[in-house]
Amino acid sequence: MTDIKKRSSGFVRGALAAFALAVAGAASWLTPAVSAEDAVVIPPPALDEKAAGGSETAIFAGGCFWGVQGVFQHVKGVTKAVSGYTGGAKDDAVYETVGTGRTGHAESVEITYDPSKVTYGQLLQVYFSVAHNPTQLNYQGPDSGTQYRSTIFAENEAQKKIAQSYIAQLDQAKLFSKPIVTTIETGKTFYPAEEYHQDFLTLNPTYPYIVYNDLPKVANLKTLFPKLYSDKPVLVLSASN
Repeated sequence: MTDIKKRSSGFVRGALAAFALAVAGAASWLTPAVSAEDAVVIPPPALDEKAAGGSETAIFAGGCFWGVQGVFQHVKGVTKAVSGYTGGAKDDAVYETVGTGRTGHAESVEITYDPSKVTYGQLLQVYFSVAHNPTQLNYQGPDSGTQYRSTIFAENEAQKKIAQSYIAQLDQAKLFSKPIVTTIETGKTFYPAEEYHQDFLTLNPTYPYIVYNDLPKVANLKTLFPKLYSDKPVLVLSASN
């Protein structure tokens, strides 16, 4: 996501993808949707947090935040998913500046969730399975640069331990075509992105970039995680307004 104009250049590809999605919709509902990145069926983590009440947060980065946010807004138990920037300084948490790839920031999503309804491990399972491709180093689909890196910003030692254990588990299972390159960073602050980036997938369902790269991710969430899927997304702007 170097800039929005760059994404518009993929209009033809997006139109073809829209047709492909329509065809796919006629196929078996158990078939993952066709997109720029394929979904991968993976087991839940062997190590997870205990289900408990209250509210917790998780921060994930996996390419353009439009799609990552859109996926987690449809996960039951998630009460908020905000697009933003994590890994760099506050003054650099600006879209155009982050886009240079020199700020240390990654486009990320801060997820607020109820651990009695969805655990951190389940969020990780969605993250690795449908939200992005964890084997791509510093790029996702058409977007390249360290700002699109695959990173888990662990909020505490427990999250770090669960993430490390799960990455090792998945690598050992060899379910992906290449090794996982996802990094784990700690002690980083999340900064919300500009308002026009929030809820972008829901507000722009016909935007070519969204059609090709991101709507299939939501479809795959529904297919592979039917018990976690919610038809109604939890939107940022409606909540703030």
